Amino acid sequence: MPDRSFLDWPFFEDHHRELAEQLEAWCAKNLPVDHHDIDAACRALVAMLGRDGWLEPTALDPDNPGPLDVRTLCIIRETLARYDGLADFAFAMQGLGTGAITLFGTPEQQQWLTKTRAGKAIAAFALSEPRSGSDVANMEMTAIRDGDFYLLSGEKTWISNGGIADLYIVFARTGEAPGAKGISAFIVPAETQGLSIAERLETIAPHPLARLAFDNARVPVSALIGKSGDGFRIAMSVLDVFRSTVGAAALGFARRALDESVSRANERELFGAPMADLQMVQGHIADMALDVDAAALLVYRAAWTKDMGAARVTREAAMAKLFATDRAQVVIDKAVQLHGGDGVRKGHITESLYREIRALRIYEGASDVQKVVIARQVMGAA
Repeated sequence: MPDRSFLDWPFFEDHHRELAEQLEAWCAKNLPVDHHDIDAACRALVAMLGRDGWLEPTALDPDNPGPLDVRTLCIIRETLARYDGLADFAFAMQGLGTGAITLFGTPEQQQWLTKTRAGKAIAAFALSEPRSGSDVANMEMTAIRDGDFYLLSGEKTWISNGGIADLYIVFARTGEAPGAKGISAFIVPAETQGLSIAERLETIAPHPLARLAFDNARVPVSALIGKSGDGFRIAMSVLDVFRSTVGAAALGFARRALDESVSRANERELFGAPMADLQMVQGHIADMALDVDAAALLVYRAAWTKDMGAARVTREAAMAKLFATDRAQVVIDKAVQLHGGDGVRKGHITESLYREIRALRIYEGASDVQKVVIARQVMGAA
């Protein structure tokens, strides 16, 4: 059984503990799913999560609006990741994909949330471009006003749920000012004429990913989220909420790696004694446990701070994501080492975790970018 003592920390309330117990039971019964067909698996996971109510925390309820509970999002991501990385992906993208609508959408736009929270529509967040990944302010895609419409032209890449999404939240340059101040956000349904899937992208940990092409894709003015020119602020506000949850997913992967390593050490014999008796093995286990607890403290501090009403948690979220993802990579690498040949055998859980964790140090702000964000926050406060 994984360590559950962190749920007694003062970051949490009784409803968080109850949710964690209920989700644990659900995951044990339903996960992992068959990953043979990744697109089909993701569609099935979204439908399952929606059917059983687990997608409700990803977006506000249009009929009963209230703030997102980031601690709930983090608990769900951590738990799902511990059981099945693809389940975590399916859950997380529903939240990230609709975050702009939740935070800045009109009541009409927020009707999409009824579908995404029920698992009846799949969402995607289309921000990155071939020539401006981390440098969002340098994006090239344009949205030109044409009467009561905007015409979107350009490309987006590394878009999660690309190819299976029902709606894309797309960021494009509307030109009110140079750089970050000239970007806007739009809701673009998948069937929009002029939007096409230019390429499906394969990675070491398979997920639905695609490069999108926009050729004068026409969307109505009502598809604009917030005000024209607010796109960069909208994107950063969404990431401010969901960046902590990336750390939570990494934490889930790390916890699973630690659990598997403890089991391996207790069950395996080396040199006539349990592997767990070797001091070097004990040292590795201690280092892994330390990294897991330190990551958990940073992740849930950031989530708690946001839930307590902080307008922005840029510093806290960046620290949580940077530390949790980087140290999870180290924890999982130690787990592979402790499992020996089995650790790199295709289909083994540690091999899967090794492939899953690497992308988390890149998406939603690469580790090096997080260091820049943290440094600017610290120096700015001084």
